[in-house]
Amino acid sequence: MKIPIDDEHRRLVKDFGASYTKDLKDVPEYRSFESGLLFSHRDFDEFFRKLKKGEKVAIVSGLNPSCALHIGHKGVFDTNIFFQKKYGIDVFIPLSDDESYLAGKIPDQKTGLKNAQHLVKQLLALGFDPKKTKFVIDQIYTEIYNLAIKFSKLVTRSTIKATYGHSDEVNIGLQFYPCVQAAHILMPLYLGYKHVLVPISIDEDMHLRISRDIAGKLNLPKPAVLHSAFMPGVDGEKMSKSRPDTAIFLDDDLKSVKKKVMRAFSGGRGSLEEHRKYGGIPENDVALKYLTAYFLSQKDADKLEAEYKKGKVLSSELKEMLYKELEKFLTDYKKRFAKISDKDANSVIIKNKDFHLVV
Repeated sequence: MKIPIDDEHRRLVKDFGASYTKDLKDVPEYRSFESGLLFSHRDFDEFFRKLKKGEKVAIVSGLNPSCALHIGHKGVFDTNIFFQKKYGIDVFIPLSDDESYLAGKIPDQKTGLKNAQHLVKQLLALGFDPKKTKFVIDQIYTEIYNLAIKFSKLVTRSTIKATYGHSDEVNIGLQFYPCVQAAHILMPLYLGYKHVLVPISIDEDMHLRISRDIAGKLNLPKPAVLHSAFMPGVDGEKMSKSRPDTAIFLDDDLKSVKKKVMRAFSGGRGSLEEHRKYGGIPENDVALKYLTAYFLSQKDADKLEAEYKKGKVLSSELKEMLYKELEKFLTDYKKRFAKISDKDANSVIIKNKDFHLVV
């Protein structure tokens, strides 16, 4: 089973200078690469060479704090944790509270700060090493704007408009914000790191195009990129935190999770007899996609897909398998989350006194 990609994914490769990860000669042995979840890249091969040579590199992988984590975030953050554990990489996690406010995703900055602080606890509970992970919340680490102002001289309004498609009615803060995103992404290069990797969902690629352009103008190493394929919500449509009934959130209780899983869109046939005769349709089955992307080894995922296509495994059985995996994962996660204090979270949030960005 490979995570399917659609025309939007292929367009990113064709029109915006990305390349397929399946064509790389050397990739880590990890589920997100094997399943095709991380389907394309820019310069990952160069980043990986430097990493294996022992050069000082970092990962930057941010999040918009308009709500809590859901299962769709798991693939990218699991990959970051894999790199951190296997190679000892430092990870910087920007939580874009200011962008959430400017885009109208939250009512006020106070909400953005509260959400961001909650996400810090969630991500630590997910498995990030507090000794090698730093969180950037712009209301707290205002030094980030020093870099953003520097970068703003290198970006024109026409470039922002062409890249993001902003109309003239978009507020000026949102038009400036790509420079803040670039500051998040390139900040490690000003702190002594030699290269940066940014794993992202494909709908965030415009941030990286701006950042790579800025890096080129400043003779900095262009950040490497890994693109994660879109994963569907339980209804088979695009997963979104704006549609909470179709996303499985890490804060959900197990009863709610089971209810969502059991009504997930399936690739089963109209009747048991038809399914046994013709087999299931793997590319349509949400439970199989989640199992492949987040839980199973590639060998086990391929075996399960083959049995499903032959009608030996039912859609209801796939849902039961998925729920058991989610039950174990979320039970362990919630235990870890309960042990993380406000003091623990505060200790990993970058303060102005920690890194002074005079550039």
